[in-house]
Amino acid sequence: MTQPPHDEPIAADTDDLREQVEQTRHELGETVQALADKADVKARAQEKAAALKEQTTAKTAELTGQAKAKVSEASEVLQDKVPDAVKDKTAVAVEQLRTKASQAEQVWQDNAPEPVRNNRTALIAAGAALLAVYVLLRRKKK
Repeated sequence: MTQPPHDEPIAADTDDLREQVEQTRHELGETVQALADKADVKARAQEKAAALKEQTTAKTAELTGQAKAKVSEASEVLQDKVPDAVKDKTAVAVEQLRTKASQAEQVWQDNAPEPVRNNRTALIAAGAALLAVYVLLRRKKK
């Protein structure tokens, strides 16, 4: 028979011995469960994927908010500095961009994987807004 650990007293009677055995079984069960959890690669991968998805969603929302703020800022600055002739040309360009954005959205809807499509509206709006600002700034330089 093996000796008990040095930090535990030797059982005085059978009841104490049974209690020690039961405690050891309980601890062993917890240890086995912890090892099984570490060995469950699929569950760990799913947990990691869920965490990454959450981080990606949060970062997308943050970047979309920043992009909208910058576009709004740039739009205000440009409204004050751009001549009316350029504004008219810009209106035409914006309409063309809206058409292209609509076409891009249809292509996106047809080809993008479902998890990516869930955020398509924000991404398309941010891209279209940035493109409009780029066009405005480029026309101003000419």
